[in-house]
Amino acid sequence: MARKKNFGVEDLWKIERLGAPSLSPDGAQAVCSLTRYSMEDNKSSSSLWLLSTLGGKPRALTQAGGLDGKDGQPLWSPRGDQIAFVAKREQEGTKDDEAQLYVIAPDGGEARRVAKVATGVLAFKWFPDGKRIAFLSWVWPKLKGEKAQAKQHKAFKERKETAYVTSEAVYRHWDHNLPMDRVVHLHVVDVANGKVTDLFEGKDLELTRGGPDALTFDISPDGKRIAFSHDPAAEKRLDNRYALSEIEVRTGKVKLLAQHAEWDMQTPRYHPEGTHVAFTASHQAIKHTMPSQLAVVERSSGDWGVLSATWDHEVSAPLKWEDDGQAILFGAEQRGRKHLWRFDLPDRRAEIVFEGGNLNSFDKAAGTTVVVSDSVQYPGRALALLPGEKPLRIEQFNDRLLAGFEFSRHEEVIIKGAQDDEVQMWLVYPPGFDPKKKYPVMHLIHGGPHTAFGDSWHYRWNHQVFAAQGYVVACVNYHGSSSFGYAFLDSITQRWGELELQDVEAGTDWLLAKPWVDKKRIFATGGSYGGYMVAWMNGHVAPGRYQAYVCHAGCFDWVGMFADDAYDWHAKELGAWYWNDIAKVHSQSPHAHAANMSTPTLVIHGAMDYRVPDAQGLAYYNTLKAMRVKSRLVWFPDENHWILKPRNSKLWYGEFFDWLKNNDPTLNKAATKARSVKN
Repeated sequence: MARKKNFGVEDLWKIERLGAPSLSPDGAQAVCSLTRYSMEDNKSSSSLWLLSTLGGKPRALTQAGGLDGKDGQPLWSPRGDQIAFVAKREQEGTKDDEAQLYVIAPDGGEARRVAKVATGVLAFKWFPDGKRIAFLSWVWPKLKGEKAQAKQHKAFKERKETAYVTSEAVYRHWDHNLPMDRVVHLHVVDVANGKVTDLFEGKDLELTRGGPDALTFDISPDGKRIAFSHDPAAEKRLDNRYALSEIEVRTGKVKLLAQHAEWDMQTPRYHPEGTHVAFTASHQAIKHTMPSQLAVVERSSGDWGVLSATWDHEVSAPLKWEDDGQAILFGAEQRGRKHLWRFDLPDRRAEIVFEGGNLNSFDKAAGTTVVVSDSVQYPGRALALLPGEKPLRIEQFNDRLLAGFEFSRHEEVIIKGAQDDEVQMWLVYPPGFDPKKKYPVMHLIHGGPHTAFGDSWHYRWNHQVFAAQGYVVACVNYHGSSSFGYAFLDSITQRWGELELQDVEAGTDWLLAKPWVDKKRIFATGGSYGGYMVAWMNGHVAPGRYQAYVCHAGCFDWVGMFADDAYDWHAKELGAWYWNDIAKVHSQSPHAHAANMSTPTLVIHGAMDYRVPDAQGLAYYNTLKAMRVKSRLVWFPDENHWILKPRNSKLWYGEFFDWLKNNDPTLNKAATKARSVKN
């Protein structure tokens, strides 16, 4: 029997990635996108595949032959006769400048462009009659009609000026500038004739500027109304509190469904009979870290209430009503895992429908549920949940590829952390782990901070790739992490670095007590808030405890960080604006403790990162260089908060591993000895 190989970066990029499923009305088939990457071409392509929920062989529906090679967001029509998706293609001699809506029959054939929308299509939903589609598009709000939008779009593309000019508080998000002078409007298109209507035209309405998607609106079961979440404030800000309204499709009349000055309301979903609307609500007046909870409003009276207030979990959209209207399905984290839950409304009780790992997405129709879920042990898989039967795997896209590798096992341990609280730490062991041997340790410190390292497959920080290099990989879900209750999540607010450091150090102490840990080979790495943490550790942990750090997209200077796209949250998280209490801000800022930094550090940053601007990484690197601390910079001019291109990712992992090896005393000693013998 051939010996299995260790998993590497090249192998990681050969994995085919499953998108969110959409079920046919009878529940017999699901459609999803499948994305493939080419290391040689340094790009990706996405096509649509049909999966039988009864276990038949998957079938390709499209070949990703568009201009950008990406067919995405597939949705089955309510009548089951068409599948709509978003793509950029060339059809009838016209090339798409922006992503457009296409439809294709489930049995194949040529996809058809529904309409030519100059400003493009962001996200969409079918009307219940299957004859119309509602979609989102960035438009110039003062213009009327598609022709005017198209004319302005053409003129903007042909302009010679390059400046971005704005008076808005929100003008960039994560890795892109928002379309200048434009807002997101809700539209309706007739699938048969392509006629487009802007429902918000002439109204002072828009949807969120921060990542608008199909979760921001829903269509009533009778197709007469659309509910949507929106910012009612005159000046739009990412931290404003959203309200719920609905618009009559025929008349354009708008009705307020629910609004409260203290609550943020998002992700509406109609009851099967249209009498109520479920949504997620967060009590922001108490604190900005308050979780999203399940709420329902009665349309006729406007009475609304939170139903999951006593359930200490954060509810994650999409929300999906059961057919009888007595329960709602959604995803929620619990102790470093994410499950699919069913929340019973009469009893206000939550139960797990499908246990992660990590739930990526799901859909349900005609009593059949399809989930896409992953784990540290495997990438996303699609499974069908039929009543009374065990989950059925309905694809094997990556099985042949992965069968040739030996994967690392993982487990969770509980340590005593800050405030004597129990803290979860995931361990991923090297392939063939032998407790009689000694291994180096690599901390992976997660970002957020209000997220968690879970039992999940991560492409940018892949546990299996790291462990295959011979490290015991440790992931501490420090105070501030999600999925361990609200008090634990909120405990770090306005004192960043304090409790988290105690937790990571407690994890290191636990590991150092193990006979299989090489005490002289401990490393710490992290990205985003994890990058902040390793910079914080460099200024607060005695030299020598960690042999080297890796800081990816890390926050370094909280005053300089004001160039980010989330500046409204600074005072909430840190406890003050820097101009009011610089001492408090500096007390939580790594740069203010730079005099203590001496541990070798690899700094990685992308120029298109607007959440943690690249000046943060450059300032950290320059500081280390000025102090003569061993350091190295990897700066990507064409990447953002994440490294997304295959070749750049390969380089990223290569620099990452080389840095740790070059600062590994055991490896350096062996190399020195080898050179001495050779000479």
